[in-house]
Amino acid sequence: MNILFLSENFPPETNAAATRVFERALYWARWGHKVTVITQAPNFPQGKLFPGYRNAWHQVEEMQGLRVVRVKTFISPNRGVAGRSFDFLSFFVTATFAGLREARPDVVCATSPQFFAAVAGWLIGALRRVPFVFELGDLWPLSISAVGAMKKGIALSLMEKVELFLYRNSAAVAALTHAFKRNLVSRGIDASKVDVVINGVDLSRYAPRPRDAALTAEWGLARKFVVGYVGTHGMAHGLSNVLNAADRLRDTPNIAFLFVGNGAEREQLIAEARARNLTNVIFAEPQPKERMPSVWSLCDVALVHLKDAAAFAEVIPSKIFEAMAMGLPILLACPAGEASALVQGHRAGLWVPAGDPAALAAAVTVFATDPDCRAQMAAAALLAAPEHSRETQAREMLAVFEKALAA
Repeated sequence: MNILFLSENFPPETNAAATRVFERALYWARWGHKVTVITQAPNFPQGKLFPGYRNAWHQVEEMQGLRVVRVKTFISPNRGVAGRSFDFLSFFVTATFAGLREARPDVVCATSPQFFAAVAGWLIGALRRVPFVFELGDLWPLSISAVGAMKKGIALSLMEKVELFLYRNSAAVAALTHAFKRNLVSRGIDASKVDVVINGVDLSRYAPRPRDAALTAEWGLARKFVVGYVGTHGMAHGLSNVLNAADRLRDTPNIAFLFVGNGAEREQLIAEARARNLTNVIFAEPQPKERMPSVWSLCDVALVHLKDAAAFAEVIPSKIFEAMAMGLPILLACPAGEASALVQGHRAGLWVPAGDPAALAAAVTVFATDPDCRAQMAAAALLAAPEHSRETQAREMLAVFEKALAA
């Protein structure tokens, strides 16, 4: 099969969409499929080009058997509505032209939440007369409204109309959660065209390992009980709540909250922690993708945190699966829904409501003082990881492509 895939984010970027698209595509290439990915020059989330890359109109590279086409975009940091909107729109234009230059594929797929990447994927599929598959990674524009980036009005209403148009005019929709499928069906989308392909983890890269000694020393974590948040520090994550929990535990010197990653709110969080003299909070510099297992090895508990908004009851953060594969118990703070059901169903961790620092601090204390509980949940998490392997997800996505071709 000749697969053309559009994703605005791709390695060496390390966010969830980039990792998901890349790791699955490697399996497709190993299984003999031709895979071309159209993406931008890496710059997410700071809006700065990664070393060795140019923001050029058309660049082609080979990456572990994948053909990667990078196109020119309006580069903007991951904050603010205007800049990001120009970024998304520019990718729509340049990715569409790049897709039309490619040899005719068998199927075109595009992933959200970069909404206009999906528009480009649909347009390429329509013009080349090949099936278009919409991978629904986030309910856009609902998630924009949930984080307060845009108020409800004409613009969001128009985007929702385009969103529904894309669902109706795709050959198939691959939704990352069952809640996403229920949402689409409730809005009139035919259930038969929506398949659920839950996120996963590359088990060849993530597995239990001893704590990384060099990073432990570098970040001052010796003899600390580490609650680790690894990932984007964005508007959707509500991480000020974690600082509030850390404040409640400031007199428990062996507990440390470790933040590793980047995002729109990172500098604000650092400033807030400094102003409150939270010496039990450590912000480490963002790390390259290949060091992520070493970063996870520092953690006694994996913290997964989302803002208190109804829209986030429908998502499953990808870091849950990485934590499972590392054999870490999970502390999940989010609205009750898809993610809490998954973690509690596997008995892989503790769930607390979003936006409740007292409950979050209490759960940290349970983990820190009850090693038996921690060990049981860690074992359950590791046992659950193979059910959510990236290889399984890659096979399920291929089945969606085949379904689209058959239709």
